[in-house]
Amino acid sequence: MNKILKTGLITTASVVGVAVAGAAYLAATFDPNAYKAQIIKAVQDSKHRTLHLDGDISLSFFPNIGVNLSKVALSEANSDKEFAALNSARVSLALLPLFSKQIVVNEVSLNGVRATVIKHKDGTSNIDDLVAKSTDTQAAPASQSVKLDIAKVVVADTAFSYQDEQTGAHYDIKDLQLESSRIANGVPAKISMSVLVQGNQPKVALKTELKTTLTFDIDKQSYQLAGLDIKVTGEVLDITQLQVQASGDASADLKTREFFAKQLAVKVSGVQGKQSFSADLSAPDLNLSNDHYTGTKLVLNANLEAAFGKLIASLSIPSISGSAQAFKIDDVLLNAQLEQADQTFKVKLNTPLAGNMVSQQFDLSNLNIDMSATGDKLPNKSISSTMKGNVQLNTKKQIVQANLSGGLLQSQLRAKLGVKGFAQPSIYFDVDVDQLDADLYLPKKTAETAAPTNSPEQPLDLSALRTLNLDGSLRIGSLKAANVKVKQLRIDVQAHKGIVNVSPLSAELYQGSTSGSININAQATPAIVIKQTLTGVDIAPLGKDAANFDTLEGHGNIALNISMQGDKVSEMKRAMNGTASLSLVDGAIKGINVAKKMRGVKSMFGAKSDIQTADKAEKTDFSELKASFKITNGVAHNDDLSMKSPLLRLSGAGDINIGNDSIDYLAKATLAKTLEGQGGADAVGGLTVPLRVHGPFTDMKYSLEFGAMVSDGAKQKVTAQVDAAKAAAQQKLDAEKAAAKSKLQDQLKGGLKGLFK
Repeated sequence: MNKILKTGLITTASVVGVAVAGAAYLAATFDPNAYKAQIIKAVQDSKHRTLHLDGDISLSFFPNIGVNLSKVALSEANSDKEFAALNSARVSLALLPLFSKQIVVNEVSLNGVRATVIKHKDGTSNIDDLVAKSTDTQAAPASQSVKLDIAKVVVADTAFSYQDEQTGAHYDIKDLQLESSRIANGVPAKISMSVLVQGNQPKVALKTELKTTLTFDIDKQSYQLAGLDIKVTGEVLDITQLQVQASGDASADLKTREFFAKQLAVKVSGVQGKQSFSADLSAPDLNLSNDHYTGTKLVLNANLEAAFGKLIASLSIPSISGSAQAFKIDDVLLNAQLEQADQTFKVKLNTPLAGNMVSQQFDLSNLNIDMSATGDKLPNKSISSTMKGNVQLNTKKQIVQANLSGGLLQSQLRAKLGVKGFAQPSIYFDVDVDQLDADLYLPKKTAETAAPTNSPEQPLDLSALRTLNLDGSLRIGSLKAANVKVKQLRIDVQAHKGIVNVSPLSAELYQGSTSGSININAQATPAIVIKQTLTGVDIAPLGKDAANFDTLEGHGNIALNISMQGDKVSEMKRAMNGTASLSLVDGAIKGINVAKKMRGVKSMFGAKSDIQTADKAEKTDFSELKASFKITNGVAHNDDLSMKSPLLRLSGAGDINIGNDSIDYLAKATLAKTLEGQGGADAVGGLTVPLRVHGPFTDMKYSLEFGAMVSDGAKQKVTAQVDAAKAAAQQKLDAEKAAAKSKLQDQLKGGLKGLFK
């Protein structure tokens, strides 16, 4: 036995000795640099690419088989343009393990690798010749399994680029750094990597850093990541200052189809426009075994700071269990809080959730929503409510249906909502609300939120309407919004492909009612058509609440049929066309008291025009006011004004420039016989007084044009004298006719008397 063992050891030693001697001889005598020209020529002949081997090539054979390369570059096919290059590369394998079908890689080291892949406009790429499929269809013999064992991997200063000439997309992988400890079956391998990824479709610039310990068993197909730590920073799309962090442990057994995650934590933060956001997810225990999965204490927290306030939300799932066919969550709990400068809203939502992942159906069968608000302007500084309902979701058919009823802060609501299609959703709603004061929940305007008066006007952005697909009806018993108060509001909306039609739009308001429609075309340049009739409305409070307009009083009717078009509000006002009319009774025009102003009017003959600013304490009463307007390119022209009162009659004509928010109007007031009751008793009956109203809406001026008044007075005086002369001449003529007739009668009587003697 000893002899056999001794013989075996000698034989093995001899083989190893021969191998070592052969390797030593090759290392001492073989120079691969002598074959550079042949290698370069072979590449040129087979691939039509130019290979540059500017650095030395060195080989080692014992105790490791290895190769070192430096300053290597390869051109594009049939071109001198560089395709790929590297500064240095080293690969070495242990020699002796190869005899037992084991691959033990001592080192893989790459430095300064760079390559560019291009997809041409015709669909081909610049690597087609390098990755061409082999035409040899003969099956390769099955190889015996090999054992992988890599002592170390180092990749430094490496970059890759991809260009798509068809789409213009361009992506770069830069500064790739990778380092690992020993990689082998059952051996924990520490891995660290960093890389910068940049692209333009979509816009992205992200730096990723990763650290973890990898343990695997290729034969058992099991893999573990321990101490996973991932950090991502940069920009993507319109999000800047993006930061993503993920940590935890994960494992997978592909043979048994088991997956586990322990202490998984993800944090995300960033800035989008003028708003910032952050979120963090924690999942202490997630398990998926075959077709069954469980999870406990899943928590998602999120924060958003935007112009409307600060939103804080938390979603928690105490436990989840189920399979691909069905799952159940006993209680989904969502808490949200919106903080504004002068008020705070809180929402608590809880519901059980059941679903089927195969049919993709989900059911929130018992939804409860508790809502509260606190703020100084709220009734009793606090409001709370509870709403109940249910929601069904079918993601396979892309359908969502919801039924809700109950309290919504100070309102009672019944709503049916539906969505079909997620990419371009078709939305349906039918909502009843008993009463709503929307102004209670709108943030106060501050110097920060108000737009500066000298800031450039921003274009209207109605692009969202182009993809809106909406049909619905809203009814509100009592509504206050933007300080306007209405009752029995009904709005039916249809919106499809950029065309929005609101019809009917009806309500009771300010002792009257309104009905009509609004049409918006957002397919190209925004265009709006308004057809609205107000009947029996009290104008003064409506104008004051809606537009802080406090110049006109009265009850009556207003009709509007106008259209406008433009990318900005100012453009729409200047492009307004259509008609408008009003008919009011028992009202007044604020700013001037015409009757009072004409007190002592005789003494004003020959004076210059008296210009005065509107005085809200003064007003001219009327019993009836009618006017119609034709609106052309933002200018409303009127020439049929008729205003009546016991003391005067008013007519006139002029323009209201809606585009410039100004007026230029000449009215003529004919006074009654006396101003008694208006602070005077001068006899000025029948006198016509020209009154011009002009200037911007915010600073209107009234002027009495006395020169015209004198001319009119003189004309009236001459007319009176002519009439008097005509009357005197007619009277004299009548007298002469009467005398001649009497004389003729006397003569006839005398003649007849002599005839009968």
